[in-house]
Amino acid sequence: MSEQKLAAELRTEFGKGFARRARAAGQIPAVIYGHGAEPIHINLPGRATTLAVRVSNALLSLDINGEEHLALVKDIQRDPIKQIIEHIDLQTVRQGEKVTVDVAVHVTGEAAIGAVANQEATTVSLEAEATHVPTSVEVSIEGRKAGEHVHASDIVLPKGVSLLTDAETLIVNISEEAQAAEEEAEAPAAE
Repeated sequence: MSEQKLAAELRTEFGKGFARRARAAGQIPAVIYGHGAEPIHINLPGRATTLAVRVSNALLSLDINGEEHLALVKDIQRDPIKQIIEHIDLQTVRQGEKVTVDVAVHVTGEAAIGAVANQEATTVSLEAEATHVPTSVEVSIEGRKAGEHVHASDIVLPKGVSLLTDAETLIVNISEEAQAAEEEAEAPAAE
C-alpha cells in the first residue's frame, strides 16, 4: 500500500465547539498517538483525507509545520446519519516497523455445483511492515465440494506478512444447497 501525503495543521483548541467549527471549515480533527510520545492534535484537510482513508489501514504521510510524520489510521468516527468523518485516531509508525492490523478476507471463485459457500470470518489479524500492509487477502473456493472448509492457515499471505489469527479459525464453510439437502431428505421417505 502506498502512503498518502497530506498537509496537517497543529490545533490548540479542543472540545465540541471547536471540532464543529473545524468541520464547518472543511477540516477533520485528528490525534496522533504512539511510541510513548505526547499525543499530537491536528486538523486534516477534509476532502483529501476522506479520499485517502477509503481503504482500510491507510498509511498517511503528514506534513505538520514542515515536520514529517508517518501514521496508520486506527479508528474513524463517523456521523451515524450523514456518514461524514467526525474524527480520526492515528498511530505513529516508522519505516520497517512491524504493526498488527485486521485485514479483510475476499472470497474468490465458485464452489462446486450443488454447494454453497458461507463466509464465517470477514477479517484476519496480520503482522506486517507498516509500509507494506496489504489492503486485503484472498481465499479461493473454486471447485470446492460440500463438507470442505477453508481455514485461516489456507490463506496465501504476501511476503513478509505473518498470520496472528489462530490457524484453525474457520474462514469459509462449504455446505450443500438447502434445496438439494431437502430433496435428499424426501427421497428416502418416499421409498
